[in-house]
Amino acid sequence: MPLSPLLVVADQIAGSLRVLNLPSGQVSSTIERRHIAEHAGFLALPRSRTAFVDDRAGELVVLDPYGPANGRPLIEMTAPVAVPAEHLAADPTGTRLAVTTGLGHHEEAWSDLVTAIDLEAPDSPDTVRFRARTGEPGVTLTGSEDPLVVLRHREPGLLAAYRHTDLLSTAPGCPRPRPRSTLPLPDDGHGDAHDPHTRRLFAATGSGVHRARYEGADLVPEAAIPWIGPGRGYYLRLDPVRRLLWSGVRSGPPEPDQWHRWNNDAWWHHLDSGRTGRLPLGPGLVFRLAVAARHIAYARVHPDGDDVVLVEPGPSPRIAARIPLPPMTGAPQRGATPWDGVQRRAIAASPAGPLVAVTRGGHGEIELLDADRPDRRTTLTVPTPLDEGGRITLLYPDDPAHADAVGR
Repeated sequence: MPLSPLLVVADQIAGSLRVLNLPSGQVSSTIERRHIAEHAGFLALPRSRTAFVDDRAGELVVLDPYGPANGRPLIEMTAPVAVPAEHLAADPTGTRLAVTTGLGHHEEAWSDLVTAIDLEAPDSPDTVRFRARTGEPGVTLTGSEDPLVVLRHREPGLLAAYRHTDLLSTAPGCPRPRPRSTLPLPDDGHGDAHDPHTRRLFAATGSGVHRARYEGADLVPEAAIPWIGPGRGYYLRLDPVRRLLWSGVRSGPPEPDQWHRWNNDAWWHHLDSGRTGRLPLGPGLVFRLAVAARHIAYARVHPDGDDVVLVEPGPSPRIAARIPLPPMTGAPQRGATPWDGVQRRAIAASPAGPLVAVTRGGHGEIELLDADRPDRRTTLTVPTPLDEGGRITLLYPDDPAHADAVGR
């Protein structure tokens, strides 16, 4: 009997995690007292596995969601890491990882610790903590036998590259190693991606998506990719099926309490042809997106009604459907910020299939959609409220999602 798709649902506030069989929503596995680091999210790994950071325990947790159906444990391994986790990434093999730290529940950045991890070290995972710079750095890891760990810093903007093997040989006491190479960036970086096929790293900034090619341990700058219009993207995601970069470009009034007037565009860039374009998504709050087999899905929040916007990526990307979502009690309101003390939505899909899942924060519900048949939808429920939207990831057997090796 073929294995069904799975949805991993994490409630970072309640501290629980469930694996649901799709499309039924039947629970196949449960873990309690695990608090996923919301910003770092889930990291897809080879063999349909996924990883996250437990922000309260200070552990990287590698899950094998298909394991229990095949006589294996759900938790494959754990490794200690510095927290609060901000960004999580792996090399293309999914065996060498890095975790950066952020604010947590603090007003200003205070931790400069980064953790390098080798999941295939003898006997147990090997982890080393070192100091870099405070300020919520982004992170990507390159390909090769000895990958680079590349930190993306802000204020001042900088890419800093370290050899993963150098970091694993770092002395105890959390020293501050010197990077092998550096490259200046604008100060407002937010969003990272890596394409191992072209050996390029990407960093989203206000002036465009900055590119760097790695040659050995050296970072070589290349021309930035423009946003081709007003605004900027705060998020980058690699589409490994069509070899596209995606973002959501935000423009409009700068005040956070005017978020309902923000304009949002789907931005795309073809990694091989260099073609770049934008599509209007509508006003409100659009942040994370999800890559399905034949669509890109954006969740949009607005006081007049929320929806999922499906983009068909063909030669000339177009809006394929707008699917209304049930409202959230405690949703962001006009005249207040859309982040603090409000409910949110998380979205998930996989390039292996058409399913798209989006949460209804505060209600313990997930809308499950078929992007190929937008008229088909199911509401799944979990026993915790999914306050602040929770975090979800969707997997298929032999899932290719690990080609995007940055936590989402």
